[in-house]
Amino acid sequence: MNYKLEVDPRARGLIFDIDGTICDTMPVHYIAWRDTAKEYGIDFTIPLFESVTGMPALETCQLLKEKFNKNFAPEEFARIKELRYEENIHKVKPVEPVVELIHEYHGKLPMACGTGGYRRLAWMALEKAGVKECFEHLVAAEDVTHHKPDPETFLTAAKLIQVNPADCQVFEDGKLGLQAAESAGMIATDVTKYYEVTIGREV
Repeated sequence: MNYKLEVDPRARGLIFDIDGTICDTMPVHYIAWRDTAKEYGIDFTIPLFESVTGMPALETCQLLKEKFNKNFAPEEFARIKELRYEENIHKVKPVEPVVELIHEYHGKLPMACGTGGYRRLAWMALEKAGVKECFEHLVAAEDVTHHKPDPETFLTAAKLIQVNPADCQVFEDGKLGLQAAESAGMIATDVTKYYEVTIGREV
């Protein structure tokens, strides 16, 4: 894992996921999900977490309600989970290879973020990683109708930076996000090859 993350020579615009891509938020998100789910009698395992990575919180809560046949308000579950995450956002670390690349190409190529997270928390994470000033455009859960693996998030980001989808390189860590990038006809790059992913660790 000592090789450098590179921009594809074909790329004319760069689009970044945030959670698990720019910021190593996944351990914090996982603990928030696990602890909240436990209150509702749900065993939120790491494989389950990996399967919903990239999905908005409310959508994930609805899925959990149906999967485990529970009777709860998804909105309340999501509110508690996001509150837990926000309380621990100070523990989030930047993903150095990605952050270095963002700083290197800031002002050279148009860039945007495309996340399944909520806008307010997304900007907080970017600030924590020290790259908030590098992005003018951010497409969040509130901005689209169809979330990852649907390509709408990334196609919207491409429009904002005025770059043809085929000329956009997407940096992602989640399976749903990589599927979305490929569906959009973009150059998909899995950043998990460039840093150690430790979802289950305590933070």
